[in-house]
Order: sequence, then structure tokens, then C-alpha cells
Amino acid sequence: MDTLVKNLIFPSLPYAYNALEPYVDATTMEIHYTKHHKAYFDNLQNAVKDTEMADQTFGDLLRNISRYPTVVRNNGGGHYNHQLFWSILTSKGSGEPTGDLMDALVKKYNSFEEFKKVFSDAAKSRFGSGWAWLVVKKDGTPGVSSTPNQDNPLMDVADCKGLPILGLDVWEHAYYLKYQNRRPDYVEAFWSVVNWEQVSKYYSDAIKSL
Repeated sequence: MDTLVKNLIFPSLPYAYNALEPYVDATTMEIHYTKHHKAYFDNLQNAVKDTEMADQTFGDLLRNISRYPTVVRNNGGGHYNHQLFWSILTSKGSGEPTGDLMDALVKKYNSFEEFKKVFSDAAKSRFGSGWAWLVVKKDGTPGVSSTPNQDNPLMDVADCKGLPILGLDVWEHAYYLKYQNRRPDYVEAFWSVVNWEQVSKYYSDAIKSL
């Protein structure tokens, strides 16, 4: 997040395209990563080239996104959101978190299952395209929200602001080849591939940064 926008690097996918089968099919993963995410990254770089935006840190750009053109909002969000998304998926989903993150979720939502329901409902009820999020808010508590399009909770336009530690892409390009119009089935499958170890690390880092 402290990297200048002009110095951003398109990230490598941390696993093979078929690594998340049968929950996420290889064809969807390849298209999603090489076409959709890559387009957001390239479009962001083209939009900021030779402007003062290129010399902003990526974090500052997103936190003040209302100052910038829509093309930057859409593609900057698209790059950030997908970069986070790939990092919290794994072929070895642990089922649920442990330690401080689990304690925080249980304290806020009474149980891990209730948290999953709240998050799943946010994902399933997001009208059209968008994302569901688990964030750490300024007071250190977890929060669940959803955003339209490629917005995210870092942005000053978000209704629920916070540092994202878990995100679920509910654009149709993320699931339509396998699940067609069955978004709830895709949301349910998501829980089988969550990298709770990474999410817990993001949680710890977020708490330390407060």
C-alpha cells in the first residue's frame, strides 16, 4: 500500500489455475486472473501515466479516491480487490480461523457460524456486481459490508470503512462458467478455499497498525 502507483507490479498468482478445483474451476481462474485482473491493472497504469496520481502511494490514492476520475476508481479498486482476493484463497482451506481473529469474530457475532451467515448474506444480497468484505474498523472491531462494482472499504466513498482482511468477488465473471446464476452456491463453496492463516495475519497486522 506504500508503493507508488507508477511502481505497482502485477502480482503472480500464488497457485495453479486448477488448484482450487472443484470449488473454483481452472478456466474461470485463468480468465479471471489473466483477462479481468490484468485489464484492471493495465487500465490503472494507463489512466495515471504522466499525472500526479502516478506519484501517490496506492493507499493514499484509494483512501482519497473521490478526488480522482472514475476510471481510476474502477481500475484502482479492481487491482486492489483482486490482489487481496487471490491472497486469501488456498487449496488447503482450514475451515475456520483460530486465535485472536476467531475470538474477535465470536465476540462480535456470537459464533463463527453466525459470522459466516452475515458475510454470506452480504455477498448474496449485493445487487448486481460487487464485493463482500470482512474489515477491521478504526476501533479495532471486525465489520462486514458489501460494496458495488470495484469499490472497497478503504475508499472514502465507502459506507462502511475499514481495512479489508477478507473479500469475496461476486461479479458474474468470478463464478458464472461453473455456477451460472447460482450465486448462493458459489458463496457456499468459497468457505472451502479460504486461507484463514493469511486472513489471521492480515487481522494481526491491522490491529498493530491502529
